[in-house]
Amino acid sequence: MLRIILTAMTLTRADSLPARTPTSVGMSEVRLEAIERVVKRGISAGGFPGAAVIVGRKGSTVLDEGFGTLSWNDPQDPVDPHRTLYDIASLSKVVGTTTAMMILYDEKKVDLDTPVVRYLPTFGGGLKDNITIRQLLTHTSGLPAGRDLYRIAHSPIEARAALLATPLEYAPGQTYVYSDLGADVLALIVEVVAGETLDTFLQRRVFGPLGMGQTFYRPADSVKYRTAPTAIDPPRGYPIRGEVHDENAWALGGVAGHAGLFSTASDLAVFAQMMLNGGEYNGVQIVSKPTVDLFTKRAFGHRALGWDTADGDFGSGRYLGASAYGHTGFTGTSIWIDPDRQMFMILLTNRIHAAKAKRPAKVISDIRADLSDAAVLAVMDDDSGFGATPAKFRADREVGWNPEPPRRHVLHRSKHHRTATSHRTAKSSKKKASAGAKKHATKPKSSKTSRKHHSE
Repeated sequence: MLRIILTAMTLTRADSLPARTPTSVGMSEVRLEAIERVVKRGISAGGFPGAAVIVGRKGSTVLDEGFGTLSWNDPQDPVDPHRTLYDIASLSKVVGTTTAMMILYDEKKVDLDTPVVRYLPTFGGGLKDNITIRQLLTHTSGLPAGRDLYRIAHSPIEARAALLATPLEYAPGQTYVYSDLGADVLALIVEVVAGETLDTFLQRRVFGPLGMGQTFYRPADSVKYRTAPTAIDPPRGYPIRGEVHDENAWALGGVAGHAGLFSTASDLAVFAQMMLNGGEYNGVQIVSKPTVDLFTKRAFGHRALGWDTADGDFGSGRYLGASAYGHTGFTGTSIWIDPDRQMFMILLTNRIHAAKAKRPAKVISDIRADLSDAAVLAVMDDDSGFGATPAKFRADREVGWNPEPPRRHVLHRSKHHRTATSHRTAKSSKKKASAGAKKHATKPKSSKTSRKHHSE
């Protein structure tokens, strides 16, 4: 049974939002329980060994639960949404880098339409002279999606130099290409303007004031035992636990604009509530409400400034409001915030840790969307009119999660077993038969395309 009602009667942890019953904030307890089913199906299907989930509304949490374990091999290591640390991957872009940029914008220390080269002179040259901070935030700078910095750099300094020297692939301001490199350049701007490293700035201005004591880059050895492991056979040559999974972030020293943060679901709930409150939490103003509104509304297609917006895809589900925003992370993480309903949904997993499912990316995509949909459908005090909870969610159907391997195109001798390959040669066989015994011995054409298709 989900920890929904009982948490409202327990003491609130210092690092957590207060807990309330679903009915007290206009939500259905029964409908929320669908989340337990879909998350457990993701685990049983082999998509991820465990997950931390928190749903909050109107300033409180209504669902706060850990599922499964940190790894597949240790059943005695259950997930705790208050203690289990996850590599949150690209959530670092919004929880970390974008928030830092919001603060500097608030203080008028950066201008969104000022060329980046004004802050980072070595970044310029040619069309790069025209790239603005706004374009980095909307992924329209013209920078490529990524570059294997870890293959060409032998130190964080070399990695930064390679980052700044990366040539453009597109003209600035014209094409949307989701770019990790753009977020990394933003992080360097933060450091130049703030006069301190990104991790130090965020600890001093965001995580410390909010009481997010379980959110940081480069976790200490003392907390690795409660950190969910990620890759078991990465390029760096050893299983990863308590180190950033992303190789480029690792090459940059573990602190990068696009990845590197570790956090708990409980800490991220505090962050989400701060955003819902217009930049304030527990009497501490992190950023102004106008800046929150500016950075979370659509600016180019479905992208806001740093943030993504709910578009019926990419894990946001079908029912989030028009003003909803959020982000996902490669390791199997997501955060979605819906100001219209005063609610948020957080999902943390380590789906890249030796996933047993054949298509773990499809599993986590469906679970993200199901979690969002189930949470929104549990809201009973608005007039959205979505109706009853569906009898089956995506997780109940498991479409594409563990597809059967394609049949080998083997020609069986039995006349009762005719395969796709034999069908392909059937037409030519008829022609050969009519042409006489001599032509009947002609070799059939090979099909490299068919073999290639079935190897993908």
